[in-house]
Amino acid sequence: MTAEASQAGSGEDLAADGERPLDIALLTYKGNPFCGGQGVYVRHLSRELARLGHRVEVIGSQPYPVLDQGYDGLSLTELPSLDLYRQPDPFRTPGRDEYRDWIDALEVATMWTGGFPEPLTFSLRARRHLRARRGQFDVVHDNQTLGYGLLGDVGAPLVTTIHHPITVDRQLELDAADGWKRRCSVRRWYAFTRMQKRVARRVPSVLTVSGTSRQEIVDHLGVRQDRIHVVHIGADTDLFSPDPSVPRIPGRIVTTSSADVPLKGLIFLIEALAKVRTEYADAHLVVVGKRAEDGPVAQAIERYGLEGAIEFVKGISDAELVDLVRSAEVACVPSLYEGFSLPAAEAMATGTPLLATTGGAIPEVAGRDGETCLAVPPGDAGALATNLSRLLGDPELRTRLGRAGRERVLRHFTWARAAEGTVARYREAIASSAGTTPGRAAPTSFAAPTSDTGVYPESRATC
Repeated sequence: MTAEASQAGSGEDLAADGERPLDIALLTYKGNPFCGGQGVYVRHLSRELARLGHRVEVIGSQPYPVLDQGYDGLSLTELPSLDLYRQPDPFRTPGRDEYRDWIDALEVATMWTGGFPEPLTFSLRARRHLRARRGQFDVVHDNQTLGYGLLGDVGAPLVTTIHHPITVDRQLELDAADGWKRRCSVRRWYAFTRMQKRVARRVPSVLTVSGTSRQEIVDHLGVRQDRIHVVHIGADTDLFSPDPSVPRIPGRIVTTSSADVPLKGLIFLIEALAKVRTEYADAHLVVVGKRAEDGPVAQAIERYGLEGAIEFVKGISDAELVDLVRSAEVACVPSLYEGFSLPAAEAMATGTPLLATTGGAIPEVAGRDGETCLAVPPGDAGALATNLSRLLGDPELRTRLGRAGRERVLRHFTWARAAEGTVARYREAIASSAGTTPGRAAPTSFAAPTSDTGVYPESRATC
């Protein structure tokens, strides 16, 4: 009997949708809420689910999720890996006494052969953990692990979020790779995407964050359209909000980017900044992200003589991040592709005017060119430069776009709306697994097709 069924007839309060509160296991193999969309998703969605009256247990690996405090029914269970990529010793070799079981050995072996083991090994640990706690959860929500361990019986109906197919990242890195050795390394690192493709085709219910991502999941992963449901995510509009007391810094442009991830398009923004500074000498860029000491971005900064005009910041608090975005005259998203673009939504929520590319789902978030943002083609440094100059030189345009952007986010992209839409899909999954209609208790646990056995293809060293 599931947790929902066991509560039938109890006198407890109902959830915000008028139905019985759910016990939710929310899985995330990476939970850092300060770097990458997956950790942000888990942090804000779990909070809003708790606000709606549900009990949410986040089950995560290193870097562990950071959850908002003060919400009844919101908790974290740590499911440790060997943390092979931790700083300051990434790609470390564990000591003999650190090995606990065969999953640890598989994790190290995959790393040694150039692969990325975490989606597979986390899924195997999560499966073991969930089976030991059968009946304690109404639904299991996987945050893009898509590992073999989540096939088969995990003790409750399974819902999976795919933000966007990682095969998109893989192709962009292959396109940017210099030489066959680098291409071989990229293929090996992304070997886990073969597993994710197989698993995605077999999970019963897939959530994604945009219509663009939905189509990419169909095209890249082969998932049927009728099993994919769009639930838009959003910004924390209480935190990311306008504040007239924070002064705008003349010429300041803010972006969020990992320095040498081709997907983020930072190198095109750097080239654009060099052009803009011939007209606006005070133009400067603040990048929220880690600086690479070598590589294409570092070389571009040196080539254009921008050492004093670009600053990288990381490890800042939420309040510091919000004030940084508020202080900018322009927020820029130069990405070649995004499955949603939280930085775009968050910048718009502060009332900071947005310049963004049309890569992936960004237009779904940013809206129409000239109405709620300025939009340019991805990978076009000239168009970025032209529109940066246009915004820096036109205060009225900045004010108009900033106000319209905030209004768009409030209408369409909030975490409260995301949580409501997600709960509706949970209830559908529970009803479907029990052969009932939404709102009725589900008396049986979910059983998907039997998982693959034997040697996992992603554990072999291949190019």
